Amino acid sequence: MIHYDHFQLDNGLPFYVIHDPTSPMAAVNILYNVGARDEVSNKTGFAHLFEHLMFGGSVNIPKYDEPLQRAGGDNNAFTNSDITNYYLSLPASQLETAFWLESDRMLDLAFSEKSLDVQRQVVTEEFRQNYLNQPYGDVWLLLKPLAYKTHPYQWNTIGKEISHIEQAELQDVRDFYRRFYNPNNAIVVVAGNLETQKVKQLAKKWFGPIPAGENYQRMLQQEPVQTEARELRVTRDVPQSAIYKAYHISGRGDKDFYTVDLISDLLGSGQSSRLYKSLVRQQQLFSEINAFVTGDLDPGLLIITGKITPGIDADKAHAALEQEIVRLSEKPPSAPELRKVKNKAIATNIFGELSLLNQAMSLAFYAHLGTPEIINDIPKMYEAVKPADLFELAKTVLRPENCSTLLYLSEKN
Repeated sequence: MIHYDHFQLDNGLPFYVIHDPTSPMAAVNILYNVGARDEVSNKTGFAHLFEHLMFGGSVNIPKYDEPLQRAGGDNNAFTNSDITNYYLSLPASQLETAFWLESDRMLDLAFSEKSLDVQRQVVTEEFRQNYLNQPYGDVWLLLKPLAYKTHPYQWNTIGKEISHIEQAELQDVRDFYRRFYNPNNAIVVVAGNLETQKVKQLAKKWFGPIPAGENYQRMLQQEPVQTEARELRVTRDVPQSAIYKAYHISGRGDKDFYTVDLISDLLGSGQSSRLYKSLVRQQQLFSEINAFVTGDLDPGLLIITGKITPGIDADKAHAALEQEIVRLSEKPPSAPELRKVKNKAIATNIFGELSLLNQAMSLAFYAHLGTPEIINDIPKMYEAVKPADLFELAKTVLRPENCSTLLYLSEKN
């Protein structure tokens, strides 16, 4: 059980305090309510670019890392389609250092053409190295716009195309910061052997004077229901052909999310999953196969990926894969089979929450969903899924007309 307190500053910045008397360390997680879905289609990749710029120094602190390292801490960040998340760990006795650093860059960044140019080059090089010049690197650049036609999930966090980052201007970056990096558009979680009253004093001291920004109202184009199967074939210089299938599912906060997560585990999580046993071990059509859910806040995707065994015809492998997928929508799983994937999902959740930092991240995420109390109820959510629930949802989700398929063919084959 994760115990926490909650309070909110006058400027709208909410704080959550997780109590762990066993740890000498403290974890601080700051979630900003901005991700790639908040970009416009001709200026993508800005949320990720801005994550990099946040480490370039603020008005009063030219180098973020140096004082944190002197205090015995370390830090990192990530951006996805929905949020931008900054996190750090340091000795609990040095908590004020974390508040000083994070409040200053929430207050005002030190924007300059030089820092923008440096980070622009870093991000464009990341785009080239990880997405353009790496085998299978462009898969998501192809699959997401195949699955999404109107919703901004159609582009990756890195951006739709590299030119959007190359052409980013300083005023664009300033506008992005002013719009999204405000106390009332963030959530702070602090975890460790800390007294809530002390955390509240430090919060008021360092974050209290920062003025609130305008309330951000998200107005996104909703993705229409997919009514026909989509397929894209590309040929690339890769060692093996591969198949990527994307099925539309509910959003992260929907009650069906835990059921569809178990569907993905049942299909392709580990060597005891249905797809692995049939297509890798028995038929040897694939050398590896996996299934997972994206976990997006808006309606997301159930993804099935497989590397085809060299020498096997891609269409033959694809037909066999679809046959196995259909079986789950024709007959419900047995109680022992469902029990197995439930145990795995629950264990993954429990072990994931052992880390103080992971607890802080999770609580920030569920608070962002508007349901912080769910952090202690995840095992119950999986336990509540019945074989009939999984079967009925599988029939709805695993329909061919709900699927977008990318056949990623090797030139060698």
